[in-house]
Amino acid sequence: MAVSAQVVGVVAFYMVAALVRLNDILQKMVFVNKVVLNSTPNLPTLFMFFQSIMTVLLLNFTSLFTSHVKIPSFDKSTARKLTPLILVDASGFIFNALCLRDVEAAFYQIARGLVLPLTIAVVALSSMTRPSSAVVGCAAVVTLGFFLGISFSEGLPAQAVPAPLALIYGFLSSLAIALHAVLVKSSLPHVGGSSTMLSYWSNLGSAVLLGVLAVLKGEVWEFWGMINSGSWDWSTFLWGNLVTGVFGFLISIAGILSVKVTSPITHMFSSAARTGLQVFLGVKIFGDVFTTQRGVSVATILTGTLLYTYVKSRENSTPPPPSPTKDVEAQSPLMQEKTQN
Repeated sequence: MAVSAQVVGVVAFYMVAALVRLNDILQKMVFVNKVVLNSTPNLPTLFMFFQSIMTVLLLNFTSLFTSHVKIPSFDKSTARKLTPLILVDASGFIFNALCLRDVEAAFYQIARGLVLPLTIAVVALSSMTRPSSAVVGCAAVVTLGFFLGISFSEGLPAQAVPAPLALIYGFLSSLAIALHAVLVKSSLPHVGGSSTMLSYWSNLGSAVLLGVLAVLKGEVWEFWGMINSGSWDWSTFLWGNLVTGVFGFLISIAGILSVKVTSPITHMFSSAARTGLQVFLGVKIFGDVFTTQRGVSVATILTGTLLYTYVKSRENSTPPPPSPTKDVEAQSPLMQEKTQN
């Protein structure tokens, strides 16, 4: 019962922290990331760099007041072991930003449903295990909802139809999220099981990679030119970075905790449920096109999520059948003698 309460609490924290990315300081209660990317579509990498470095700074600041936040010591061995996670994390930052920049907010949220089958596939491949048929069935329901959301609908305005490149960004973003959830689980032992230390390593490494990429892409020089132009209203970019940096810090910790105390697949399905809620908020805030087809898509994704929760609760509550071989060995005089010795 204590473990179940912990899982519920962490998943709830993750969903609430993600939803709080809405901020009424910015105009008309918009998603901050979308507003910043709309105002500066030429600086997606630099925007993600600032988010990563903000998380690093906040972790350093928080560590001054509590022993629960630990700052890791740097060594090449740990960095080498965490390199796959850092690469995937940085890639996820980029593809998420590019996808969100190029599609409507409502479609972006539906597109994230693709992480579910990808996560199941990655888990199955990495652990060499097969998910139960019930879990696969639930994933199929969620996948159906995803395809309902991306299928073409007649009468849809041109601006609401995603470009092929945006769909590629969405797929790569989903794949990065799926890989990240699995890599977090395998990377935690390298930092002594500390979620804050892993978050520090991941965000610092991502900041380095994103900073280099921003220089190579010329975004740093564009940013400098915009500042010196005197005609750029930089307030949205500044406040957007501050807000997303703070709540990105919370989401980073909550996301890692969610994977730490649950399974990667459970984490991804909780993300899907949060995605469904964000769709409705995005449509209301941005005035995005919300067709009956997209409504059915969201409902289908949420239905699959609830079915999965029910299936996993039944599977976890069913005790494994006793092994006759082990029972016989435990009851044998030889085994009892070894136990007593």
